[in-house]
Amino acid sequence: MKTKITLLLLITIIISSCSKSIDYTPEYIAQTSGRYLYSQDEVIDVYFEDNTLFLKWRGADKIKPIVLDDNKFSVIEMNKMIHFVAHPDTKKRYLSKISETNENEVSYDYVKVEESFKVPSMYLKEKDYDNALLGYLDIQKKDSTSIFLSERSFNSYGYKLLRDKKHDDAIGVFKINVALYPKSDNVYDSLADAYLSSGDSLQAYKNYKRALEFNNSNRGAKRFVEQYKKEVKKDSL
Repeated sequence: MKTKITLLLLITIIISSCSKSIDYTPEYIAQTSGRYLYSQDEVIDVYFEDNTLFLKWRGADKIKPIVLDDNKFSVIEMNKMIHFVAHPDTKKRYLSKISETNENEVSYDYVKVEESFKVPSMYLKEKDYDNALLGYLDIQKKDSTSIFLSERSFNSYGYKLLRDKKHDDAIGVFKINVALYPKSDNVYDSLADAYLSSGDSLQAYKNYKRALEFNNSNRGAKRFVEQYKKEVKKDSL
């Protein structure tokens, strides 16, 4: 399989050893520093250290773009050339991709947001499950097929927390999955597993029972529900 080398990468290879040194003004640094919305659930953080521009993106805390000009940069990790622009009407600031075919074309790609702005995955990482859910529900409302709304991914993450004995966190994640996929028997089954593991048999029963409403062939859920009813009946005698 042939590897496709884009024009950007060719340029990067040529100029990577001669990145320019720019003396940025305090005004430029203030205008460009901050958080930019890359996607529905990702941000780019722009900051300066010793007059050098850095980016935080997708887990990398110190991406150093190659400086091509005073407002033109190549970011190998993103496979893009970028620059900072302001919208002429709204005055909002953007981190913008530079077209490989027309450098004079201006696009408004990644809008600058407040420093306090957080995407759902950031709330999730902070264990703020209520705000994480609100964010994911907003994404779902705008795009129900978004790659950031994977029932399987939430389920896998919840079970990882469960294996680590972080029961409350697992319950928080599984509740998000239930809210996003309320007609899936699997999400209720997983939430029931978490409650059972935490020692809350009543909530486990309620969620296994709910799972059976969507899939009455769930043998594990059926066994637990039947056994739970027997125990309750026995205790009432």
